[in-house]
Amino acid sequence: MTAPDAQSPGPRAPASGGSVVISVDAMGGDRGPAAVVAGIAESAEKNSEIRFIVHGDGDLLKRLIDKRRGLAERCDIRHASGVVTMDDKPSQIVRKGEGTSMWSAIESVKQGEATVAVSCGNTGALMALSMIRLRKLPGVNRPAIACLWPSRNPSGFNIMLDVGADIRADAPDLLQYAMMGASYARNGLGVPDPRVGLLNVGTEEHKGRAELKEAHELIGQAAATGGFAYVGFVEGGDLPSARADVIVTDGFTGNIALKTGEGTAKLVGDFLREAFANSFMSKFAALLAMTSLKRLQKRIDPRRVNGGVFLGLNGTVVKSHGSADATGISAAIKLAFQLAKSGFQDRLAARVAQSVAVAQAEGGESSEKGAAT
Repeated sequence: MTAPDAQSPGPRAPASGGSVVISVDAMGGDRGPAAVVAGIAESAEKNSEIRFIVHGDGDLLKRLIDKRRGLAERCDIRHASGVVTMDDKPSQIVRKGEGTSMWSAIESVKQGEATVAVSCGNTGALMALSMIRLRKLPGVNRPAIACLWPSRNPSGFNIMLDVGADIRADAPDLLQYAMMGASYARNGLGVPDPRVGLLNVGTEEHKGRAELKEAHELIGQAAATGGFAYVGFVEGGDLPSARADVIVTDGFTGNIALKTGEGTAKLVGDFLREAFANSFMSKFAALLAMTSLKRLQKRIDPRRVNGGVFLGLNGTVVKSHGSADATGISAAIKLAFQLAKSGFQDRLAARVAQSVAVAQAEGGESSEKGAAT
């Protein structure tokens, strides 16, 4: 990785005063650095508190940033010649990733120059580099990726985790996911008393695998001190409902649910377009319903909720969709800003430590019971 220039003044605060620095990988997305810079510009225009460290091809980024009025004063460009592609394997990037824009973006968080890193690059590589460079929080066995799921809640979304960081999760891991998800709901969505549900094949207590039943007990015990309400087991149909604010599951199940939801939403959208284009009368009906259709489109627009958050690391990383446009990237930066402004990382570390204490206490009680019998 190219070392930061010792003479570089760093990102400069705007006249109104800048307080949050976001590190952005500008090279990893499908649409290229132009879309990323456009998203940065959109964020800068909406929020004068954000400054940026932008990583990638220095000459190209300078040309793109200089075209945006006033943006250069808000950005510090860090040249990185390497690019992590969507086809790169995480294991290869761990060995050869130094010098890439993704590595450089994460390094800025590790060095304390930025509070949050944002990238729309390869998810597996981003998680691998984040774990290598930032390391896991003490007590965390498996970090998680949390996503926002459209729902009937007042906020408009539920949080689901894990959605693909690790395909396995034991009971203590699921407890940590509950703690981290509740912290994310408070600081990212502004939900003061999050409701947590554990995804299962039924809501009855006797259903599910052994680790789910154990996690059910652990999460229930931790709810009072963890500042959340535990609603028990939830089913797949509850993902978009108002029953819970946080839905906990393992990465295998969560990733399948996420991809299924995305595919179903696209299918429904295609069916609607085909239905309204079927005849002259249907086109006329679509015209009459245009306002309602635009409202629906805005509500389910995935760009508005762009950004999965890596939880359980010594630093916050937001993963934007690889195909994100300027609007999507701006949404990911907005989420990063909200988490940074709330002091999310310190609060998350405290919740993880609490979950470790609960799991250890439960383990001690189990050992005593075993000895007694």
